[in-house]
Formats: sequence, structure tokens, C-alpha cells
Amino acid sequence: MNRRDPTASETIVVPGRNPVLEVIRAGWPVREVLTSVARADERIQRVIEACSARGIPVRSATADELSRLAGKAHHQGIVALCGPASYADLEEGFRRAERAGEPPFFALLDSIEDPRNLGAILRCADAAGVHGVVIPKHRATGLTPAVAKASAGAFAHVPVIRVTNLVRAAVELRERGLWLVAAVPEGGQELWRSRLTGPVAVVIGGEDKGIRRLLLETCDFSVRIPMFGRVPSLNASVAAALLFYEVRRQRTMQSP
Repeated sequence: MNRRDPTASETIVVPGRNPVLEVIRAGWPVREVLTSVARADERIQRVIEACSARGIPVRSATADELSRLAGKAHHQGIVALCGPASYADLEEGFRRAERAGEPPFFALLDSIEDPRNLGAILRCADAAGVHGVVIPKHRATGLTPAVAKASAGAFAHVPVIRVTNLVRAAVELRERGLWLVAAVPEGGQELWRSRLTGPVAVVIGGEDKGIRRLLLETCDFSVRIPMFGRVPSLNASVAAALLFYEVRRQRTMQSP
């Protein structure tokens, strides 16, 4: 991740053992690690060893101090204090695709306001090999402690691209050869019948508002996940996981 967002706060707090370890391994600018757990704890010891290898200071703190820093996120007795949240640009996503020898694979998230949803989507994106996740600066959550925790540290491994105009970013991706595929609850073709093997950007909306009209009209086609029960839709992060892995499945089946 290579672009600092000038609107980001000066410190991002990353709570939880796995997220802290992942941000250290990913090379994020970790200023300090605080822990209230005995250093003999095996999982804490792994974090301390990673800090030692990178010259990151570790100090003891009370559970109350960690709770104040982590807010509502469960800290598991450890937090990392990192430098400003760093956002990538579209080029980083294209570079990742080139290094992987794959057609570009992006996700555009419209109006995802719940940090837990964004964190879960980033975790799925990392697992499925998405090359870049694009989010808007306004009316959506950014990289926060809750996002870091919900992503289990995956947010440090996926290029997160924050833009002022999501439609403009979508148009740029289309101009660079990507198909824009909107995930919708009704209409559109069934996900399994769609061809998603080429350069693609999957567009996912928030649970309350969905994909805004102008962005939806910018997409090349829509897909829906068939629902066989009484509940009409899925959580945004669950839908994202299905979409991401359908792209990955089709690409894997196509490979010689």
C-alpha cells in the first residue's frame, strides 16, 4: 500500500493477536505494540519475536488502557499503534494482477458502512486473490480498528483504494478493459451462468442502500445469487465471498 490519505487520522489502532501479527508481517508502519498479557503466552511471544526482528518497541499496558484504545473491538490483550492508514491506488491493483499473471480482478464497494462487513469482505478478498478493493471516501467506513479486527489482519495484505468518486473509478476500470459486474438481489442473470473469467470488477452495495443508481447504470451487466429460502438476501460480506470465489472457480476451471 503506497498512498497516504491526508484525511486519515495520525494513528490507527489494530487490536487482536492475529491482526497485530499480520500488520507486522505485512510491513505496516507499526510504531508500538502494547500488551496486557504475560509474555510467556505462546501467541504473544510470536508477536514479540516479530516485533524484535523489526525493531518495534513492545510495552506493558493495563487492560483498561487497551480497551480505551480499541474502543468496541475485542483486543485479546494486545494492540498495535500504527502510522496513518495507507491507501493504495488503482495501479497497485494492476501491478498485483501482472505479477500474478492473471486478468485484473477488482471489487468496488458502494456504501459499506459497517466496519465488520468491510473487514469480512477484505478477509474474503485476500483469500480469493482479489487484486484491489475500491471504497468511497464518503458515506462508507474506511480502515478503522474494527475493520482491522474483523479482517483478521487481511486488510494489511489487500490493496485498499479509497476514491472520492466511485463512478469515476468504475469508468476508469472499464476503459482499461475490465467488465463491471453488479451484484443485485433481483433481476440479472444467475451468478453461476455468468462468464467471469476475464478482467472483471465486481460491484457490491451496502445492505441498506444497495448499489446507487448511477453506479449501477455504469455496470456492464448484473448478476444475482439464487435464494431458495424465505430470506430475500444475504449479508454483504457473505455475498462478496460467493462472488469472489465464483470468479476464482471459473478462472481455475479454465486454466490448463
